[in-house]
Amino acid sequence: MATEVLLMDQVEGLGIEGDIVKVAEGFARNYLFPRGLASEVTEGKKRQIEKKRLERLAQIKKEKSAAEELAKKIEGIECTISAKVGENGNMFGSVGVPQILEKLADAGIEIEKSKVALAAPLHELGVFDVEIKLHAEVTGTLKVWIVEEK
Repeated sequence: MATEVLLMDQVEGLGIEGDIVKVAEGFARNYLFPRGLASEVTEGKKRQIEKKRLERLAQIKKEKSAAEELAKKIEGIECTISAKVGENGNMFGSVGVPQILEKLADAGIEIEKSKVALAAPLHELGVFDVEIKLHAEVTGTLKVWIVEEK
């Protein structure tokens, strides 16, 4: 059975401070309430948390605008990675997230490796679009050229 709770802090996957969400009773009783992440819904608690909620919304807006600017920067970059190639045209090894992050760092952009959405390492020469998730609502696309090392 579900119960409504008032979030007192940001909970990943549920919401931010001041949100009223429905969760399972056991989740609320055993996880949210003991950790101080949520409380029962009352008017007093709503008023108490409203200022914190407004601050969080302003912070989220600021982070989103910064992520949009970074996405524009990333989309203007084309990174070229050279790889060793055998006689038959196959690459030795692969190009993965560390090489991509290194090229971004050379361009002056530092991001966490978890933000690069690369399902599997790249094993062939060519041009690839690599998505970089900068914010929950903002994704940048980096054009990666893999060329033969001379």
